[in-house]
Amino acid sequence: MSKKFASAGDMAEKNISFTEIGRDLWAFTAEGDPNSGVIIGDDSVMVIEAQATPRLANKVIEKIRTVTDKSITHLALTHYHAVRVLGASAYGAGQVIMSEKARSMVAERGQEDWDSEFGRFPRLFQGHESIPGLTWPTTTFNNRMSVYLGKRRVDLMFLGRAHTAGDIVAYVPDANVMFTGDIVEYHSACYCGDGHFHDWPGTLEKIRGFDVDAIAPGRGDALTGKQMVNAALDSTGDFVRSTYRPVAQVALRGGSLKEAWDAARAECDPKFSDYAIYEHCLPFNVARAYDEAQDIDTPRIWTAERDRQMWEQLQG
Repeated sequence: MSKKFASAGDMAEKNISFTEIGRDLWAFTAEGDPNSGVIIGDDSVMVIEAQATPRLANKVIEKIRTVTDKSITHLALTHYHAVRVLGASAYGAGQVIMSEKARSMVAERGQEDWDSEFGRFPRLFQGHESIPGLTWPTTTFNNRMSVYLGKRRVDLMFLGRAHTAGDIVAYVPDANVMFTGDIVEYHSACYCGDGHFHDWPGTLEKIRGFDVDAIAPGRGDALTGKQMVNAALDSTGDFVRSTYRPVAQVALRGGSLKEAWDAARAECDPKFSDYAIYEHCLPFNVARAYDEAQDIDTPRIWTAERDRQMWEQLQG
């Protein structure tokens, strides 16, 4: 590979923020790195997203311990990606929850995803030696389940395909706050390499229908207030459409992946080039959009070898 993916050279530590977005609800954010969420109930805590390693998970735990000493009993994982799930062992949670579809994707492609993301994000995988293996849920569901942290209810829901085929959100009705995982981003590029472009905008609109007061997105700052929430939903939808449309036009006329890449850059660079991880995501996004335009419904499994081959094609 004559040129590395953009995130391979990103080794600078990010500044962490821990923002209360509702009563006893917190967003752990880090300048475009993967976010985590914290839901404090009457007698216990649920964490949303585990981080990439136990080392990074311990940074989340340190923040949790500044606001509560209640036990972390539940860990909800919005999807299967390695940077979201491999730090799970640090929390010691008795219940690890995924959608049934997300669990099937761990079985189908979890190891390949780990191997691929390990090469893409060396900074996030510092301390990887402490990862005990793939993260498997103890509990799964198909469309919806509710978890009670004492009297506080958390609704875990599959609202539709978007960032992956198994994405879920966590909604806390007493505070009207949602944790969306990578379905929603804020001033951060969407990673669409395992995504479903045709479904994603509709899933965003289902989230909009909740009319929430705050969102903890997958990456980027916490979204507080309906104006900020709606702006993020709009920009995420624009990102997805702006990526897919020019690539599909090239693919459907029989153009090359390199031509699709050039078309996507022409459309997206003016609007999104300053977004976090934009340069990293773009090649994977173009490759997936090219496939989906050709009616390949299930994203192909990414491996380190496929990463290399795709990058060679894009460099002409």
